[in-house]
Amino acid sequence: MIKKIGIITSGGDCGGLNAVIKGAAQMAVSSGCEAYMITNGYAGLYNLLEKDTILKLDSKKIDSIRSIMAGSEAGHSRVKISKIDDPDKYRRIKAGLEKYSIDALIIAGGDDTGGVVVDLNENGIPCIHVPKTMDMDLNTYSVGGDSSVNRIANYLEELKTTGRTHNRIMILEVFGRYAGHTTFRGGVAGGADCILIPEIPVDFDVIYKHCRKTFMRRIRESDTHNGTYIIVVNEGMHDHTGVKTADNTVTVDAFGHKKLGGSGKYVREQLAKYLKADLEMQVFYKEMGLFIQDMNMFPEIRESVPGYLTRSGYSSALDINFGKDAGAGAVILLRDGITGVTVTGVIKGRVQYMDIRKAIKQRLVEMNMVSFYESMGICFGREPVAYKTDSGEVKDEVWTYI
Repeated sequence: MIKKIGIITSGGDCGGLNAVIKGAAQMAVSSGCEAYMITNGYAGLYNLLEKDTILKLDSKKIDSIRSIMAGSEAGHSRVKISKIDDPDKYRRIKAGLEKYSIDALIIAGGDDTGGVVVDLNENGIPCIHVPKTMDMDLNTYSVGGDSSVNRIANYLEELKTTGRTHNRIMILEVFGRYAGHTTFRGGVAGGADCILIPEIPVDFDVIYKHCRKTFMRRIRESDTHNGTYIIVVNEGMHDHTGVKTADNTVTVDAFGHKKLGGSGKYVREQLAKYLKADLEMQVFYKEMGLFIQDMNMFPEIRESVPGYLTRSGYSSALDINFGKDAGAGAVILLRDGITGVTVTGVIKGRVQYMDIRKAIKQRLVEMNMVSFYESMGICFGREPVAYKTDSGEVKDEVWTYI
């Protein structure tokens, strides 16, 4: 019989996490259970035994949690339980939970967090996993994905104003590590001309050819001879020679991840070489009345890196709904005696779930979807691959999360 539930958020922050906390707490209280916030992720869980108090999610505290805000009221930490140098770590965690009579945990996080949830379950600590990652690379929808896609789309649309004003090529570098989902979907939504994702080795000959053609056409067609070209690039991009942009000057985190970054700068540097060697571009600038020797001979290239702004600020309505669904659904699963699974959503009132190991296995961008958008003129840093036309009637009309 579940009477007290602990709620943890872990991994990177993103939109929708406060909705998970609020949804879980609301469902717990309405079901006659008590809900508690275990703060600061797995560090807080490991040190629970030494804490004097634990934060109860009573009606006042639940009311104060704003689902629309990104980030997490519970706080996070980058800690991998199995790597803690303490042979009694699992016994210590159990003792901390017993101290406060916590029967089970609801833990929101991505693949790293999910791996720890598996570990905790195998060591006798009952947990439910709520999928969370702005990278959207799990095998179920993850809270935080839609919020990040919306922010990327808005940044791209806003970059066009400065790009058009100065006739610049604009590059936006975004998070995503080694999966391109948020870059891909944010780029499509934001009207990017070129989308560079880790799944496709980049060929700069192809990019420059597409950039040059698109940019020149826009300048010619503009009655003021103004235009821009917009590129969105994932931080984990690599080119067809194998060059990657990981920052090798920093150490890895507890889960073995290197800090990524610099892909926007790398793309800018490569394209700048093409522009400087392109004498026809200078002739074009003269024809358009734009050329000034040594000052305005060809387009400038600028990169912008929003970094943590992509996962900050406000949550999208979709993430708030999914977060509340999944948080509340996790309580129902615990109440039904189900643990050690990932909540995948609530469809037509039915709480759905799957094996955690399956859920956290990395999912990459599907290449025929890339071809689908290549057929509409978007560049992905490769020679376009013919889209394999496919269609089919929907037999069971069930709305699903993106």
